[in-house]
This record gives sequence, structure tokens and C-alpha cells, in this order.
Amino acid sequence: MGQAWDKFKENTTVHRLVALCLIILVLYAARSMMNTILLTFIFTYLIVHLIRFTQKKIPRLPAQVIVVLAYLLVIALIYFAITIYVPILIKQIIKMSHSLIKFYQSDDMNWVSRYLSHYISNSEITTQAKHGVTILVHALTNFGTLTIAFFMSLIMSFFYTIELNSMTEFSHTFLQSRHLSWLFEDVAYFGSKFVNTFGVVLEAQFFIALCNTAMTIICLIIMRMPQIIALGLMVFILSLIPVAGVIISLIPLSLVAYSVGGLRYVIYIFIVIMIIHAIEAYILNPKFMASKTELPIFYTFVVLLVGEHFLGTWGLIVGVPIFTFLLDILGVKSVKKKKPQILKIEDKK
Repeated sequence: MGQAWDKFKENTTVHRLVALCLIILVLYAARSMMNTILLTFIFTYLIVHLIRFTQKKIPRLPAQVIVVLAYLLVIALIYFAITIYVPILIKQIIKMSHSLIKFYQSDDMNWVSRYLSHYISNSEITTQAKHGVTILVHALTNFGTLTIAFFMSLIMSFFYTIELNSMTEFSHTFLQSRHLSWLFEDVAYFGSKFVNTFGVVLEAQFFIALCNTAMTIICLIIMRMPQIIALGLMVFILSLIPVAGVIISLIPLSLVAYSVGGLRYVIYIFIVIMIIHAIEAYILNPKFMASKTELPIFYTFVVLLVGEHFLGTWGLIVGVPIFTFLLDILGVKSVKKKKPQILKIEDKK
């Protein structure tokens, strides 16, 4: 028995596979906390990245000062968003809804109105009302859950980053375990790989989303489209979804464009989205994703479909980084290391 255990610990491939399976099982058991886990990781990664970047410019500035200033800025932004931006956003969404309702009630959409009237008149109104209330309650519950997860993630990431050095030292003590050092080394190895892969891919997609949003907003302002803030926020969120986000955003943009300027504006929107998609595909992706990950479009869509099936909305955002991480640990396609790691475990020979 002892010899088999020693052989198991000496076989790096086998015990890393066991460690990976254990990590997957733990994450599956904690799937109800996935919002908090992913948001905490994202916030922590961004703040650690900010600390590294700031200390390169100002070496003597303590990390705790950077963390406190960063979170004070986040709190200020949240306050201004709630008091100023959210009311404007709600008003613009209401105006957009009225525009769409007016569009569907126009002469060009009479056939849709007749079909809906026929459908409603022949359906069980009580059942439809109950179904609508259920959807509304479910949406409000999800929003409340996500809000709690957001603030919990901010608090947890704050305590992690404010004690970054002590957290790193304490985490290293697990590697000195007498019986399970191999397990903690494997967890640290996968953690280092995941931070590197997830970080560079998510960072690249974030910058691409910012560029897409800026270009789209400029075009919408030139076209004198209404509700620029609401449309810009929608475009930014959808742009975080690789490849498919640009295509998905075309649908609501086309509806709003038709309600404003008819078919001519829809054609303009198609041209604008095609140009932005071309810039993303041939300029932004090669610039931000070079030497990191360049998946074919077919694989990207498959990963998005599978990610959405298992992780829901989060799967559309983190599906590609997770798939790239798997390619990295399988040795199929590695990701160029760019950021310093909190806990670094080198690959065993």
C-alpha cells in the first residue's frame, strides 16, 4: 500500500488529474455561489494588477494605500451611478420601450398586432398572467442575488488585497504539508495557470469591448439615435461575449433604428456593425489577442453554447477563458505569460 502511494505521488500526470477532478467537484458543489466566486476572482485580479502596475511607477507606495484608494474610488463610482446614472438609464429604457411599442403599433406592423390579438384572445389570460408574474419574480430574485454577490465579492476581494503579502505567505504554508503537499502544489499549479490564462483573455476582451462601445456610440451620435447611454451600456455588456456579442447587439439596435428612421436607418446600422466587426476581427483581435489565444470562430461558438448550457449567462463571458485554460494544461495551445502570479508553482520535469 505504501509503495502504491509513493508511486502515485511520483506520477505527476496522475495526481494532477486527480487534483483537477477534485477541483471540478468542489466547484460543482459550490455552483450556487458561482456569482460570488467569479466576481471575487475578477475584482481581486484587477486590484492585484493595479497594485503591480502602480508599484512599478511608484515603488515606495504601500500596497495598502493603493487598495484603499481604489476601493474608495469604486464606492464613489457606485454612489454616482446609483444617484445619477441609474435614473437616466431607467428614463431612457422607458423611452426606448415606448418607441418600440409605437413601432409595433404602426401601419407597417399591423399584421403583428393582428396576430398578437388573435393569440391573446384564444389563450388563457389567467395562465399568461401567472406566467408573466413568475418571470418578473424570478428576474427580481436574480437581480437581488446578483446584487448581494456583487457587494460580497467587493468585500472579500478588499480583505484579500489589503493583506496581499500575508495571504501569499500563508498560502505557501500549505505547500509544506506532510501528507498532502502534492495536492496543494497541484492546486497552486492549476491556480497559477488559470490566473494567467483567464486574466489575459478577459483583459483582452474587456479592451475590445471598450473599443467596440466607443466606436458604436460615436456612430449612434452621428446618426442622432435616442437613448445613447442605455444603448451604449447594452453594447458594452454584449461586447464582453466574444464574436457573438456584436451579432446579438445588432437585433435591438436594428429595432430602435427602424423606429427612428425606418429601413434606411436599419441599413445604416448593418453597415456600422459590419465595419466595427471587421475592425474587431482584423485589428483589435490580432492586437489584443496576439500570442494569447486565437480560436477559430466555429470553436468559439461551440464553446459559447456549451458554456451557456452549463454556466448560464456567465458561460458566455468566461467560457472562452476556461476553454483556453483547458487547452493550456493539456499542452494543446499555451498562453503567453504576461502578469506576475501571486503563487507561482513551476511545472515539474
